[in-house]
Amino acid sequence: MDWGTELWDQFEVLERHTQWGLDLLDKYVKFVKERAEVEQAYAKQLRSLVKKYLPKRPTKDDPEVKFSQQQSFVQLLQEVNDFAGQRELVAESLGIRVCLELAKYSQEMKQERKMHFQEGRRAQQQLENGFKQLETSKRKFERDCREAEKAAHTAERLDQDINATKADVEKAKQQAHLRNHMAEESKNEYAAQLQRFNRDQAHFYFSQMPQIFDKLQDMDERRATRLGAGYGLLSEAELQVVPIIGKCLEGMKVAAESVDAKNDSQVLIELHKSGFARPGDLEFEDFSQVMNRVPSDSSLGTPDGRPELRAASSRSRAKRWPFGKKNKPRPPSLSLLGGHLPSTLSDGPPSPRSGRDPLAILSEISKSVKPRLASFRSLRGGRGTVVTEDFSHLPPEQQRKRLQQQLEERNRELQKEEDQREALKKMKDVYEKTPQMGDPASLEPRIAETLGNIERLKLEVQKYEAWLAEAESRVLSNRGDSLSRHSRPPDPPATAPPDSSSSSNNSGSQDNKESSSEEPPSEEGQDTPIYTEFDEDFEESAPPIGHCVAIYHFEGSSEGTISMSEGEDLSLMEEDKGDGWTRVRRKQGGEGYVPTSYLRVTLN
Repeated sequence: MDWGTELWDQFEVLERHTQWGLDLLDKYVKFVKERAEVEQAYAKQLRSLVKKYLPKRPTKDDPEVKFSQQQSFVQLLQEVNDFAGQRELVAESLGIRVCLELAKYSQEMKQERKMHFQEGRRAQQQLENGFKQLETSKRKFERDCREAEKAAHTAERLDQDINATKADVEKAKQQAHLRNHMAEESKNEYAAQLQRFNRDQAHFYFSQMPQIFDKLQDMDERRATRLGAGYGLLSEAELQVVPIIGKCLEGMKVAAESVDAKNDSQVLIELHKSGFARPGDLEFEDFSQVMNRVPSDSSLGTPDGRPELRAASSRSRAKRWPFGKKNKPRPPSLSLLGGHLPSTLSDGPPSPRSGRDPLAILSEISKSVKPRLASFRSLRGGRGTVVTEDFSHLPPEQQRKRLQQQLEERNRELQKEEDQREALKKMKDVYEKTPQMGDPASLEPRIAETLGNIERLKLEVQKYEAWLAEAESRVLSNRGDSLSRHSRPPDPPATAPPDSSSSSNNSGSQDNKESSSEEPPSEEGQDTPIYTEFDEDFEESAPPIGHCVAIYHFEGSSEGTISMSEGEDLSLMEEDKGDGWTRVRRKQGGEGYVPTSYLRVTLN
């Protein structure tokens, strides 16, 4: 079935249908163009998003890149960037294969359609012109017949009229004969015109217009086929990038599975491990010793007017916080707070020489002396830290790593220079054997420069090796200090018997007097905190109040402490009083203090 046979009288319908088909083609081209713009904008936004979240610093300068989380995130961004590239390929494919080609094909179809319909309209116009000529000849034939009939009636009437002359009758007969002749000519012309029109009309409806309609049908079917192929190009453009997009998605999945929390924790340790030893416990500063000496005649002063605690503090120097700020002002001394204390005090009112109550002086001392606690802020370098060549401004562990990196870089540079020297020597030998290839003397400056670089790099390697050895020894020593950081036990609890405490205090006072009279306090002693040490005998007969297990090994090398090994069962003799130490008894015998944090305690 074709349009020329079945739709021979639907010229306007075919005209509207073919125009709708071309409009649909243009509509699809416009849709694909906007789709390509959407894909292009989508890819551009994805690339901008990736650029926004990619690390700004170079990879080698960014410590965060060593974490698997950051590496996975960067890999994820790269996969998204590749995905954006595939979207750009889709947009490019749609723009070239669909938009440009279909737009060009649409223009060709429009020209072809216009040509076919112009041909059909010309045929219609010719048929209409033939019909008009036929109508004209028909009306003329009709008019001539009426005129001939009228002339014949007039001649017949005159012939029967007796009053008419013979001339009038002859004239009327001649006129009738002329009209009959004209009518015959019009008849012949009308018959010929009618025959011509019928022939043209048959050609128009059975040959000319069916051919035009068939051409329009072929054109429309080709357009529909091409449009269907264009529909397929839309999905084909997507299918072409599906394998790459699948790889991008698989890469995202691999990046997600690459996150290793344990490894990141280890990387954090490697990056920021300082290598410092943990700070030791602060020593107990006993200010109650002076109060116990008040009733004594020599408890607060010495003959030279200096407090006895200053002499005691100059003998027992405190362990300082190793990372604290240097030259930090110390608490004011007794002499600064209340002037010189009297050498002797009675049970009566305060001495007029001092002008102040000793208890008030001690109160001010307790308010002014603040313990120097460990601070994480002191572990970090300030903004004004001077960067040194041996990286001594860094913590020991970081210093060791940086020195190791510098040493590896110097060794690589040294190997490169040595390889270059060997290459220059070989080139010089070739020049000496074959002078036409070059002058051997021209290589001497470069060889000398290379030798100078080698010597310089060797010196730097030796320098960094020495610094590295020193840094490693510092790290090892700090590790040793960290394992035995509780080297000195704290003072016993303040629940000691009064007689034992007072006797200990009195003996200590005498020693302090002798020490202060023999050697004057130095400037360095003035900057140290006031400490007083106690010793207390353990009661052997006290029953255990619980048991405990040693979590870590502890070397009790100081007086008052006891050694224990990891996993050892101990008897709990006295709980921690808040100073961080617990009194225990070993099964083999012997009591002493051990760190509370080294124990797992169970009370009875």
